[in-house]
Amino acid sequence: MTLGFAISTFVGAFIFPFLISMCWGKMVEAWGAIGGWMAAGFIVGTTWALNHGVGFIYQSGALVDQAWAAGVGLLAGAIYSGASLKKSVPTILSSIVGGAIAAFVIAMSG
Repeated sequence: MTLGFAISTFVGAFIFPFLISMCWGKMVEAWGAIGGWMAAGFIVGTTWALNHGVGFIYQSGALVDQAWAAGVGLLAGAIYSGASLKKSVPTILSSIVGGAIAAFVIAMSG
């Protein structure tokens, strides 16, 4: 991976959790559940287009690059802001189980 790919991958991976932490909650507060759906479409869709359409993220075969970026970025942001890592363990474990189930379903359908 070249330095340019490394920098663009870092930037692409940073944008996703940054937008989630800055916008998603505010959209839900302002518009309720429909705001969550709008956030999902706008934030995830726009970031996906930047990362995969424009090519910010250098992809070497992983299918979960944005999921890793969101998970690691939001966890790091929460820890940096003073949240407890211990309280996030059930969410992390649930995410791993959900990801494993999703990977299994995708593997079986193709």
